[in-house]
Amino acid sequence: MADREKILRYFKAGGDEQLAAKLLDLAEGANKSRKFRVSEFLDPHAYNVAEIIAANYENVRLESDGGFSNAERVKAAFVADDFYGQPDFGMAYFLAAWDKRYYDLSHRDILGAFMGTGCKREALGDIVFVPEGAQFVVEKSLVNYLTGNLTQIGSAPVTLTEIPREELLLKEEKVKLINATVADLRLDAVAAAGYGVSRSRMADEIKSLNVKVNWKEAKKAAQPVNEGDVISFRGRGRVEIEEIRGTTKKGRISVTLKRYI
Repeated sequence: MADREKILRYFKAGGDEQLAAKLLDLAEGANKSRKFRVSEFLDPHAYNVAEIIAANYENVRLESDGGFSNAERVKAAFVADDFYGQPDFGMAYFLAAWDKRYYDLSHRDILGAFMGTGCKREALGDIVFVPEGAQFVVEKSLVNYLTGNLTQIGSAPVTLTEIPREELLLKEEKVKLINATVADLRLDAVAAAGYGVSRSRMADEIKSLNVKVNWKEAKKAAQPVNEGDVISFRGRGRVEIEEIRGTTKKGRISVTLKRYI
């Protein structure tokens, strides 16, 4: 049996104690019921927490599903080893369509409209733009509520249609490679280079909790970053530190960044 208190102490240091407690409840529920328990939608960092917790249970395995075959946000299912059925992830799939001749909507617009209906962020999976509008994945229990309440995104009237899973398209992302030099490997310096803004503005954005590193809220502008880290800036996509190439003759650090648009 997993040592709950020991696991919670481990995650407390990183500020993930509350998340770990919720996931521990699910793992313990699956273990006791000999069936399964499913989480809300998790970002990659939260899913990593789920993986660590599942590894502490000998008789529980972890499965995931986010609807889209390459989903970033997924639900985690803690499944008892002697449960031989398929866990029900409880997801529904929607197409939101609007007239693109007059309205240009963003990921942020859709997320804002979703949460504006009173729904939690954790009830929404990935959002993928398609020719007609956007597809997204939600908690199945919200189908009727969203159909009646999500009728507008920004200033655009939208038509919301529940669709079968088979109609979900692959999530496509445009990637821009950025070669830059920075004074040091502080978060504010690297993020400013990746997003094309001033270092002082990025420091303000970090202070305002608009920046995350590896899907966790950034602690401070001086926070060090490393190769492989993923920086996300609210409303501006993600930047991945692809390579730290070395130091220039002038003492600056050369980096290659991948910006996902």
